[in-house]
Amino acid sequence: MKPPLFIADLVHGLTAPLQAARFLRAHPALLRYVAIPFVINVLTFALVFYFGAGLFDELTARYLSGHEGWWWQVLDWLVTLLAALVTLVLVFFSFTLVGNLIAAPFNELLSERTEQLLSGAEADTPFSLRRLLRDAGRSLFDEVRKLSLFVIALVLCLSLALIPLLGAPLSAAGSLLLTLYFLVIEYTGFVFGRKALGFAVQRRFVARRRGLWLGFALAVFALLLVPLIQLLTIPLAVVAATLLCSGLPLQHPPAH
Repeated sequence: MKPPLFIADLVHGLTAPLQAARFLRAHPALLRYVAIPFVINVLTFALVFYFGAGLFDELTARYLSGHEGWWWQVLDWLVTLLAALVTLVLVFFSFTLVGNLIAAPFNELLSERTEQLLSGAEADTPFSLRRLLRDAGRSLFDEVRKLSLFVIALVLCLSLALIPLLGAPLSAAGSLLLTLYFLVIEYTGFVFGRKALGFAVQRRFVARRRGLWLGFALAVFALLLVPLIQLLTIPLAVVAATLLCSGLPLQHPPAH
């Protein structure tokens, strides 16, 4: 007996980054599109972590230094835990947003070459720095627009925490769901943007297979939380989303 489609899709989505890693291993020529973003991501992560650690030290030193007593020790533990969580959240979102923004032109090329390998088509033009710079402006503009909308929506979700009693859980749940949806839109966007298909088409495409994209988003989100692994997560997510999109019709067939 086959599992329900939602469960099968969920498992398929969860394993998509693993399939992407195997695909990259089988096609080492793609690594050229991974190498430069990887170096950029390492530098970005180092800077974000450095400033995040500074924020953590400042929070704990400002509010907890110079006090004695067991209650201050308990408070010290609680505030240290809270500061660590805040720092981790800031590092996660800063790294994800900045990493995606900087690597956008490379990610678009990586998605394009992945699709060409899947279809057996030859590349229209070889990789060149000139082409990368030519397409970088459009890629960065699209990325800034998506990230801006995400940040605005995230701020609105976080503001729900101001509502008494139910505000905090609503804010946490809304922020998580928004982040998962953003990850799907972000990485499938390289396929849809290249084919000049609008957000309405992309939204309907994602809605048709919710289990698949929920699994994909959960897998990418989990990998982004793992130190060091997160440095390779962005290119893995690009390839994984392209592999998933390649097996599905991007648009509904026209009605007759």
